[in-house]
Amino acid sequence: MTDATGPAPQRRELKQRSTSEANVRRRYAREKRFKLYGMLAVATAMAMLAILLVTIIGNGTSAFFQHEMALDVSIDAERLDLGPEPDEAALRTAPYLRVVRDALKADFPGISGRRERRSLYGLVSNGADFAVRDAVLANPAVVGTTHRVWVKTSDDIDTFLKGQMTGSERWQPAGAATPTATAGKVTIAAETGAFAGILADVRAHLGAVADSLLKQRGALERAIEREIAELGQLRASGGDEAGIARLDRAIERDKQEAASLTAEILDLRKRAAAAGGEEALGDGQPSYFVAINGGLVKLETVSDAEATGQALLPLADTDHAGAGEWSVVAYRVPEADRRVKDQEIAWIAKLQGEGRVEQRFNFDFFATGDSREPELAGIWGAVVGSFFTLVTTLLISFPIGVLAAVYLEEFAPKNRWTDLIEVNINNLAAVPSIVFGLLGLAVFLNFFGLPRSAPVVGGMVLALMTLPTIIIASRAALKSVPPSIREAALGMGASRLQTVGHHVLPLAMPGILTGTIIGMAQALGETAPLLMIGMVAFIVDVPGGFTDPATVMPVQIYLWADSPERAFVAKTSAAIMVLLSFLVLMNVLAVILRKRFERRW
Repeated sequence: MTDATGPAPQRRELKQRSTSEANVRRRYAREKRFKLYGMLAVATAMAMLAILLVTIIGNGTSAFFQHEMALDVSIDAERLDLGPEPDEAALRTAPYLRVVRDALKADFPGISGRRERRSLYGLVSNGADFAVRDAVLANPAVVGTTHRVWVKTSDDIDTFLKGQMTGSERWQPAGAATPTATAGKVTIAAETGAFAGILADVRAHLGAVADSLLKQRGALERAIEREIAELGQLRASGGDEAGIARLDRAIERDKQEAASLTAEILDLRKRAAAAGGEEALGDGQPSYFVAINGGLVKLETVSDAEATGQALLPLADTDHAGAGEWSVVAYRVPEADRRVKDQEIAWIAKLQGEGRVEQRFNFDFFATGDSREPELAGIWGAVVGSFFTLVTTLLISFPIGVLAAVYLEEFAPKNRWTDLIEVNINNLAAVPSIVFGLLGLAVFLNFFGLPRSAPVVGGMVLALMTLPTIIIASRAALKSVPPSIREAALGMGASRLQTVGHHVLPLAMPGILTGTIIGMAQALGETAPLLMIGMVAFIVDVPGGFTDPATVMPVQIYLWADSPERAFVAKTSAAIMVLLSFLVLMNVLAVILRKRFERRW
């Protein structure tokens, strides 16, 4: 009997043990997968953060540096409308832009056309006259002399010199080259194959253009097929004759355009596949310069051993023209697609060769206010506006928030009214910030008539937004103080107010300060509520008080990000870097306070 029934319980036990072990293995496997998913989520978040920081730093670093150009300015008293003994007011208001332009024309004589003069004057910033004025005010003795002054280049020239406008390549061909003239149309003869690289590059570009046109023709042919199908449906359904005629004309027009594209593609393919011969450089192709004998020639036609172009900088008139070194510079972005034209590049190249163009640290970025010109724009006005705004926010939100937290936590009776207040405070902490901006617009501006775009109004709006955060953090800090502290103080005869003021509040202050700093950091990064009260205005002057028109750092970033000039991209990223630095410092300060004064009970 035992032998017959004995194996059954044993089998059940083995089965249960096997099921239990399988469940344990599945549980461990799920735990490993959960850990893996968590690690993957953390790694993804860190990677996204790294990409964001690398992008911001990569775009913004260049804004901390600015190219400057040295001009030998003739500070002529008569040209500046100065008397024999000018006072400081006359020196400050003199038309220095005249002498700046005179210096540019002296460096590049022979510029006569209006468009050429405008391009020449565009090499320097619109604030170049301020640099001359500052030099004269610093040393009035320079009046009547020629004085070298370093002025900022324009934003387009600065962007070009930083390599952000077009890629460039320079190479030194083998052998000698002989130019046929020193100015105007110049033909450069060299050894066979000296220009073969340029010729191959040009024909490769023609092939790329042909491929692009081929895609356009394909899209056009598909559009023609759709139009033909639509025309057939109209005719089958007896559509109106006017619509049929319009569609007929559209099809014919598209067919003619497709035929024109086909002919152009065939011509480009033929030119791209040609061996030897000569090729013309069109406006849509990269620019090729030949630097030879101190001059610069922009190539217009090129063959294996010869190239012809226009001298943008005159060549030196020497008897041994072919003995000098020569080099080729290629700018990949065509002239028609960039703001800095080839003649301006030639002028800058001449100044660089004379050592009169340098990249320097841009101190004005941290010392000036906003400007329509990117090279003159700075963040100091926004920094001062943020300071006044945050001071107002702190003076309003900190005492009110702490007092409200103390009352609710230590003195308020526990009933439905206090419960309702606590729920509303928690809800206010989650209200979108723009709602507080609408409240400030309706109450502070429209009802009380306070000045628009003023730090005092911005601070009041941000104080309303920050109050829930400070109240919640302060209540949590008060709760963390052990009840034994209160009981001991009350047992010694202290009143409720003395207990809170002398014992509980000082012990909770580190946590309160931590919450306050975090709330202020949140306020520093807010934009939406300030836009509603007019702090989006363009403010040039640095504010001098709480009621002066001002802007703040986040709004300044918003304004620059919306500007069309390319140089403002770097300014925007640089301002973001400065703002992030402030936010990191404030959070580090909060951590230090918590670590320094935190007590474990």
